[in-house]
This record gives sequence, structure tokens and C-alpha cells, in this order.
Amino acid sequence: MKIVACNANRPLAEAVAAQLNLPLTKASIRRFADMEVFVEILENVRGEDVFVVQPTSFPANDNLMELLITLDALRRSSARRVTAVIPYFGYARQDRKTASRSPISAKLVANLITEAGANRVLTMDLHAAQIQGFFDIPVDNLYAAPLYSRDIQEQYNGRDIMIVSPDVGGVVRARMIATRLNCDLAIIDKRRERAGVSEVMNVIGDVEERDCILVDDMVDSGGTHCNAADALKRHGARSVSAYVTHGVLSGGAVARITSSPIEMMTITDSILATEAVKKAHNVRELTIAPLLAEAMRRISEESSVSSLFD
Repeated sequence: MKIVACNANRPLAEAVAAQLNLPLTKASIRRFADMEVFVEILENVRGEDVFVVQPTSFPANDNLMELLITLDALRRSSARRVTAVIPYFGYARQDRKTASRSPISAKLVANLITEAGANRVLTMDLHAAQIQGFFDIPVDNLYAAPLYSRDIQEQYNGRDIMIVSPDVGGVVRARMIATRLNCDLAIIDKRRERAGVSEVMNVIGDVEERDCILVDDMVDSGGTHCNAADALKRHGARSVSAYVTHGVLSGGAVARITSSPIEMMTITDSILATEAVKKAHNVRELTIAPLLAEAMRRISEESSVSSLFD
């Protein structure tokens, strides 16, 4: 078993390798003067079970190309099996045609990863679960729910909490955590006029004098979560916090969150944190390295990954 780290989130790859007590495989992933990606594997990987750790976060296209070229390099180096470990799967929001003559880019990316040489994919909290069906190779989609459930129990022990889904599409994810914690569930009825702009319509559920916890798979501009927090406070919520797996946090998202009613937003290290995220007073980070490492170990040993969530 070998682990190759691309450049998108090297600290996470190092943490995973430390959990598995393995060194990272030596590899050179660099740019030519015209920003072409060049990859060279500096160790023998013939017949090995290789895992490539690379979230396809910002800059999404550069990181995707790094992943594809690394997969191709390993395939041509006669690796026995190559698993693409993609903690954050970019382009996942383009999982269907939203208008006439629009692409389904998530399917295109799935095809590219498969053709580049991946034998299987390990990812986390896909924006749309059906993306697993876009691949003709095995896909393991991990969930942050067990990690979040344990942390919520530690942070909110004895408080009257309510799990809140910020939109109808996230109800299944929120219900999973609410069931684990044996607490109530509320839903934000949201209308999205265009990409990146949302408007809260209504709060379904009695949140008055409750400590509300928003649960979602990703935060990008932060508008949805800030609007949801405002709506929950208007409906009498005692406090509002958030647990979001992927902290995309583009543009002025961090500033928007720091000035919002959200007391604390907890994200994972699936995406490398920016300086703004590290300095934000109400954004904290949980590591997914132990979870990824255990899933990778089980894949290598051909044992059950789904039992991680039983």
C-alpha cells in the first residue's frame, strides 16, 4: 500500500499517512513555465495498491488536472490498483441539466477520472449521492455524520438542540444526524433565484428557545447559511451554529460568516484552509484524517467500508 499526495491538500495527506504509519510515496508534481502540469513518480509502484489524495477544490481545474495526470502516471508505472481519494469532489453541483443546453459536468469529470486510470474512488459527503452512479468503477462515499454526532454530543451536552436542514435537498443528511442524537429536526424552505443567491422563505418546525444546528455538505458563498441563521433567530432560536463538511468559502464568505448570527461554524479539513479561515473567530476545523485512513486501510485489506457507519 502506497500513498501519493498531490498539491491541493498535502497536510491532510500527511496526516492520513501518519495515521497509517506509512511514509508518503516520493513524487514530483510541478509546473512548466507555461503552467503545464508534470508528474513523476520517484519510487517503484509496480504491483502496488496506490492511493492518490487530491481534493478537486479551488483552483478546481488545476487540481483536477494534477489528479488526472498522476493517475495516468501510476497506471503507466504498472500499479496493481489505483484509488483516487477525493475528499471534496469538485463539479458535484453540476449533477443534472438545470436548463436547456447545459452540461452535466459531474458525469464528464467521472469519465475523465476513470479514463485516466482510477480503479476506484474514495470520496466524502458527495453533494448529490447519485454521482456514484456516474462512475463505472466502485465508489465509496464516506459520511461526516458519525464525526459530527460525537462532536455535537461533546459540545452541546445537556442543551436543548434541534438539527436544521438549510434546504429541502439536505433533509436526509440532517435526519441522519438527528436520528443519531435522538433530537428534533427542522427544515428551511429556501428559494434559489440563481446560483450563489438564495432567499429564505419559511422555517418548518418550532425552533423557539432551541439551540439550532445547521447541517450541510458544503458552504460556498455562505449566503444560504447566513440567511438561514437570520431566519432562525427571527423565529426565536436561542442560538445558531453550523456543521458543514466542505468549507469551500469562496469570495467574501468568511467575512459574511464572521458578521452573521452563526456562533460557530464547524468544517472539516477536506479542503485546505485559507488564512482567512484560520483567523476567523467563529470557524473551527475537525480533521477527517482518521476516518480517511481507516477507510483506505479497509479498502486495501478488502474488508467492509460501510461498517464504519453502522
